[in-house]
Amino acid sequence: MMPPLNHFKRFDVRDLIRRGVEPFPEIHKRVNALKPDEGLIVVAPFLPSPLVEKLAGEGFASKVERGNGADWLVYFWREAD
Repeated sequence: MMPPLNHFKRFDVRDLIRRGVEPFPEIHKRVNALKPDEGLIVVAPFLPSPLVEKLAGEGFASKVERGNGADWLVYFWREAD
């Protein structure tokens, strides 16, 4: 079950991507630090399908939403056992 929205931290990767920095290591560090009732919202300039698939393989659930304009919001949280 998805945690309450107020338990989500927000991580905007748009500036990192604009600067040519690969955001995955930082995203990975943050999702691995999540407690069972917490989540991470990643704000990206495109739909990060490979990220969603990779984290799904590591036991994270996700929900994808269109943000403002061309942006995407991807919510990640740990799947309950």
